[in-house]
Amino acid sequence: MLALVSALAVNWAYAREHRAASAMPPLSVRHPVRSTRLLLGNRGWVIGFGTESAGWLVYVTALWLAPLSLVQAVSASGIAVLAFFSVHGRLSRLSRRERLAVGIALAGLVLLALSLVGTSPSSHTPNAVGVVVWLGVSAAAAAALVAVRLPFSRAAALGLAAGLLFSDGDVSAKLISSGGIWLLALVSLVACYAAGTLTLQSAFQYGNALTAAGIATLVTNAAPIAAGFLLFGESLPPGGRGALQVAAFGTIVASAALLAGAGAAPPVAPEPHASQAPALAER
Repeated sequence: MLALVSALAVNWAYAREHRAASAMPPLSVRHPVRSTRLLLGNRGWVIGFGTESAGWLVYVTALWLAPLSLVQAVSASGIAVLAFFSVHGRLSRLSRRERLAVGIALAGLVLLALSLVGTSPSSHTPNAVGVVVWLGVSAAAAAALVAVRLPFSRAAALGLAAGLLFSDGDVSAKLISSGGIWLLALVSLVACYAAGTLTLQSAFQYGNALTAAGIATLVTNAAPIAAGFLLFGESLPPGGRGALQVAAFGTIVASAALLAGAGAAPPVAPEPHASQAPALAER
């Protein structure tokens, strides 16, 4: 229930942040100070980010109570909330591909709920080397997505990069919940969430909220689900319940793939003023 409440708050916040960021001058992780000032100077964005932060605190509480893979799978349901708010409640404005992606994500949530009946999921302390490798590879992949222009939607590429960074932050949050030496993960938590936030705001300027934040949300869910099994020793329930859970996780990947292929809307940033020309030229 806490994971579901968190998903509602965070995805509402993404829709609010998108409306604010898409009307700002170009943002870039290469100019973090300038971009941060622009964001913090916008009241609408600050309200969205405050709501997102509150939702994240609820999410962290959920991590104290349940395994990482379970919490992330429930959080994936927030894609429906994001779809609703991104079109101001007019679902007919979503493309057929986007509606299908949302439907698949919700179907996965139902499958997950069925798989959890009568089970008691648990997790274990991970191997330190495995954690370092996992965090490093994810961060490097995110950096490559930001630096290299790929032959698909820029909003999707930056959304994917933000999702990888957020997933590292989520894994770090789970590590911190173990206490002891794992409190050092606070460093990676702060760094990854900060970089992921700036990357996502930049993605908002290249496409609609569902494409950018939708992919970020689903990747943020999918990568930690895999980490739950590979790093934290979480296991599937036996028999048919295990098959249902595998199917549920698979829907997250399928939904993200559909959103990545959705057409991105052009950015709606205003024409730059003369005073902004040097910063835009650098970008």
